[in-house]
Amino acid sequence: MPSQVSAAQFAREQVGPALDSPDARRAVLRRLYKGPHGRERLRLPYRRAASAFMDWQVRRGLLRPLDAATPGSTWWRAVNQRLLSDGWEALGLCVGMPGEPTTPSVAAAVEFIRAPSPRTWYRAHNLSVVSAYLEHRELAETESRTERFFMNVVLLRVLYAHALVSAPRLALGWLRPAAPFLGDPRLGMTGIFLSISRVLPDRYPLGDDVETYVAREHGFGRLLDHGVITPRLDLLYDWSARTLAEPRLAGLLQGGIPVYNWPAQDAEPWQPQPSVLVRAVRRGLPAPRRSPVAGPWH
Repeated sequence: MPSQVSAAQFAREQVGPALDSPDARRAVLRRLYKGPHGRERLRLPYRRAASAFMDWQVRRGLLRPLDAATPGSTWWRAVNQRLLSDGWEALGLCVGMPGEPTTPSVAAAVEFIRAPSPRTWYRAHNLSVVSAYLEHRELAETESRTERFFMNVVLLRVLYAHALVSAPRLALGWLRPAAPFLGDPRLGMTGIFLSISRVLPDRYPLGDDVETYVAREHGFGRLLDHGVITPRLDLLYDWSARTLAEPRLAGLLQGGIPVYNWPAQDAEPWQPQPSVLVRAVRRGLPAPRRSPVAGPWH
């Protein structure tokens, strides 16, 4: 690879030609995790988790070209592009290409490549996701009410998956010894959190009847979202904002309601009547109390 090519330019060269082909985007992701020219020394772990998120986007048609008969989503295409670009720029820097990380999310991806672990993988992945969310709020406004609702569901799910490995006590309370296993990106369980396939139908676009989709939510997803995650949302968003060093993330939750391009007063879809099982899980796995001590969630 020519040394005069900057890492940022290298990323544009890898990602740009693939943007109008969902299959090409998927191939670019797989090449990223194989390392440059398949170099074993830089072969990256956790491809399974990254692929789960990508495959779900492809199945739904989110990444279709905008001039297709049924266009993809401008917002989801931009979020996906950010994930790909950050990874390729970081890889370029790690193989000695000129430049400095152009964003904090690229710097987090460099940290992951140099010291791969579940914690560094989630931090890099989620900082890219959160950065894309914040950057593309105007694009999100063009999406349906249902899509914007599930954008928030996707966000809280990926934040929670990160907490499983990096803040087990926050994520699962007295069951914290199991949390790192459940959130490990190398294991199949991760697909439940990152593919979101049990939350959304595999099609795009969706209608505006959020309540219909919420009522159809898979039993496990309802149990996870309302029994385990919802009681922890304040702690989760606060912890994630500090861990990712992105204070604006904390502002995407108001009064316990996720508000990424969603009005806080439209609370009904977030507060369905809890089932007997959801109430039992809330009693059995209560959210821990907030601690003033730094780093309290291990």
